[in-house]
Amino acid sequence: MKSKLVSKSQAINLIKDGDTVAVGGFCGCAHPEELTAEIESIYLKTKTPKNLTLVYAAGQGDSNSRGLNHFGHEGLVKKVVGGHWGLTPKLQKLALENKIEAYNLPQGVISQLYRDIAAKRPGNITHVGLKTFIDPRIEGGKLNEITTKDIVKLVNVEGREYLFYKAFPIDVVLLRATYADEYGNATMEKEAVTLDAVAMAQAAKNSGGIVIIQVESVVSKGSLDPKEVKIPGIYVDAIVVADPKNHMQTFGEQYNPSYSGQAKVLLNSSNSMPLNERKVIARRAAMELVPNSITNLGIGMPEGVASIANEEGISDEMTLTIESGGIGGVPSSGLSFGASTNPESILDQASQFDFYDGGGLDVAFLGLAQCDKFGNINVSKFGPKIAGCGGFIDITQNTKKVVYCGTFTGGGLKVDVGDGKLKIIKDGKFNKFVNSVEQITFSSEYARSIKQSVLYITERAVFRLAKEGLVLEEIAPGIDLEKDVLAHMSFKPIISSNMKLMDEDIFKDEIVDIKVS
Repeated sequence: MKSKLVSKSQAINLIKDGDTVAVGGFCGCAHPEELTAEIESIYLKTKTPKNLTLVYAAGQGDSNSRGLNHFGHEGLVKKVVGGHWGLTPKLQKLALENKIEAYNLPQGVISQLYRDIAAKRPGNITHVGLKTFIDPRIEGGKLNEITTKDIVKLVNVEGREYLFYKAFPIDVVLLRATYADEYGNATMEKEAVTLDAVAMAQAAKNSGGIVIIQVESVVSKGSLDPKEVKIPGIYVDAIVVADPKNHMQTFGEQYNPSYSGQAKVLLNSSNSMPLNERKVIARRAAMELVPNSITNLGIGMPEGVASIANEEGISDEMTLTIESGGIGGVPSSGLSFGASTNPESILDQASQFDFYDGGGLDVAFLGLAQCDKFGNINVSKFGPKIAGCGGFIDITQNTKKVVYCGTFTGGGLKVDVGDGKLKIIKDGKFNKFVNSVEQITFSSEYARSIKQSVLYITERAVFRLAKEGLVLEEIAPGIDLEKDVLAHMSFKPIISSNMKLMDEDIFKDEIVDIKVS
């Protein structure tokens, strides 16, 4: 066998105009930065490769220039099918200016679709996405005016509605691994996640395409433990050794051994959250934990639930999971999102979503960006900004209990918390509770049809999704119902006949003694 080691320019020159290119990665985890940066560099010099179709499951970028932002040039791509757009402002801009066809599909669906493409199945049939903006009866996942072709279809199987996501051939797959021998057998022991590496490689090979990998270094044949080889050499066409600056474990850290299980670190349990609106929300949300719960925490406000569980000594009552594949440990945030510190297990991404889709999660805590009178949630599109759904739809449609966490108003909210009460000093500039959400990322209609438990927790009010609509069940002590709650809603919720005050202890600067039951 001939060595597959090539220069980065030789590897990228294997990509032809019009190819469908799938890229692995999750934020900065396992993203092949050396390869995507070289695509940009070559295109800017030669205007080739051009008119590519870019496919990816998890968002990959740093909200600036790295990751899939390297593809953000007019003419380089003609179509994008992605799970999350929030980290790639350069691609967003092309989509908003109608310069590319743009689709947003659930992250888990794309991840699972790689396996369908590999096996040459017609596509993926799933309930995920029903009644949301992915549903062809609503938007079909299309993000702009020039995107007109339906790639999602409504089908009926034995009397039940499903969505059909059609498979398509993949010409090129770009992946990242840790070590490879000269024939392409590659391991991923230093990677924070394994994601869809195997399925993506198989999908390309069985489509008649090619697989290019970047690695930290190349080792001699026979030196790799076959049980550690994640990507077999028979799938690989080209190997590129990356510059360390383009082979960071995440976009935030060069290498953290606790992410890949090569070391266990002591977690700081002494730091407590300051008493503010974030802590109030996290405390009330933590009260929704059940014993031994398998949990998913969204980024941002929901991350506080883990901090509160640690403060209250109930962290052993939940096992945190993350859609990238980590089980156990503590999910990281910021530019290291996707990794987990001290994970117990790291699954392939599609396997994690299989578990989620089947109802394996006991509870999920997600952000509350915009909510309407029906209880629908939007976290994916706000005016000229395309955030995308990521794994939000896969998670929220399938967990037994979903808890949305967020401040009641946004944009400059200031409060005073203490002595068992909440006082609004200055409200936010915009209301989050509106008549109609801009985009349906979570469908209350679907949630009611499966009798899902859904709560909406803010610092001053707690709502529950009921058959009749959104029901106000609790308000914070010190809050005036009319002035501080109803006056900042575009609709009037159903007010529970048993409406009560939120637990006063949540608003005190001391341990609440939260009980999990």
